[in-house]
Amino acid sequence: MTNPDLRTRRRRLGAFVGGLAATALAVTMALPAAAAGSTLQAAAGESGRYFGTAIAASRLSDSTYSTIANREFNMITAENEMKMDATEPSQGQFSYTQGDRIVNWARQNGKQVRGHALAWHSQQPGWMQNMSGTALRNAMLNHVTQVATYYRGKIHSWDVVNEAFADGSSGARRDSNLQRTGNDWIEAAFRAARAADPNAKLCYNDYNTDNWSHAKTQAVYNMVRDFKSRGVPIDCVGFQAHFNSGNPVPSNYHTTLSNFAALGVDVQITELDIEGSGSSQAQQYQGIVQACLAVARCTGITVWGVRDTDSWRASGTPLLFDGSGNKKAAYTSVLNALNAGGTTNPNPTPTPGPTTPPPTGGGSCTATYSEGEKWGDRFNGVVTIRANSAINSWRSTVTVRSPQKIIATWSGTPSWDSSGNVMTMVPNGSGALAAGQTVSFGFTVQHNGNWTWPSVTCSAS
Repeated sequence: MTNPDLRTRRRRLGAFVGGLAATALAVTMALPAAAAGSTLQAAAGESGRYFGTAIAASRLSDSTYSTIANREFNMITAENEMKMDATEPSQGQFSYTQGDRIVNWARQNGKQVRGHALAWHSQQPGWMQNMSGTALRNAMLNHVTQVATYYRGKIHSWDVVNEAFADGSSGARRDSNLQRTGNDWIEAAFRAARAADPNAKLCYNDYNTDNWSHAKTQAVYNMVRDFKSRGVPIDCVGFQAHFNSGNPVPSNYHTTLSNFAALGVDVQITELDIEGSGSSQAQQYQGIVQACLAVARCTGITVWGVRDTDSWRASGTPLLFDGSGNKKAAYTSVLNALNAGGTTNPNPTPTPGPTTPPPTGGGSCTATYSEGEKWGDRFNGVVTIRANSAINSWRSTVTVRSPQKIIATWSGTPSWDSSGNVMTMVPNGSGALAAGQTVSFGFTVQHNGNWTWPSVTCSAS
């Protein structure tokens, strides 16, 4: 059955700039067989993360389905059974029968549960759809309080508010009946959830927030930053991560996760599926896992369904198991990436030798390169620009050695020469710096066997 959570969404399918499929982030190293996790949950557990799936109560009687779910996953999300229309079909009359089927199955099998979702503009019961203003606000808050209280102590993370921002370039909130009750409705929902279930992680969850440069991503980021600055109780941000050929994994996905995590929240990949097949699909799945493993506060990954035939977009074969329950190439790539982990490559120490080489440049600014995180197939670098005297702007070049390629950047606007080996980075904005002031930008290099550090320069105007 098509999942109505996702079926009803109007998704923007414009292509993201670049994608991990194009860069083919492949981990070639693997742990010894004795040390490797043989299931997704075991492999994820090696780095302290979970690996989950969405479950439909009606499918638990399917032995192939339930066997795979029990063997491979240790975090369970109810596909539809804990949403507003399912849990409060008539105002003030709550129904938990189907939600309890999933929660009880998960807990009886030693699994944790993500609660999905307390407040959402879609899949509201009919009585709520016809409400507005103060009456709607109070009904929404009562729903959050009653459902979170009922499941108190049984939920790892709640999607307190789901999909409250608009697609497109406006960066605005979605125009919904809940939004029209007042711009503080999201904050009010989070405060109610905290009071009802103090020990659960409280998450904001949305789709099309994967590309760091997109207005919707920035709008959610600004909301989370505001909440953290004012003490609004938010613990995590969920990235639904629905991808296809027109909407591939963006090359700056790791940047997005890192920047949200830097606000002091956990990040969770909550509804992952990637349409396609074969090596392209496997590479994109692997890139998602690598991005999560590279961010300490990325606490887990949930795929939205067990087998392709269970998916809300089954024709796109977007999951890790085929309709017969067989493991796909994407499964193997995910398992290998989880087992490789986020550790540094045990092989060579990159050259040159010192942790931070001497600054380069001169005159009005200098550029200093510092080593960042390393993985089997890539490494991060950070360039710090220092103004030796007051400058109006700066420009920095980063030269990598063939066959290296820069596959992601952050905190600047890049361009490349015809060889692709020389990147010129300019600031976002004016770039003016006072004497002694510094600013940094970063990038990820797919090394392709060459661990040599790039060279960097700086010029000022």
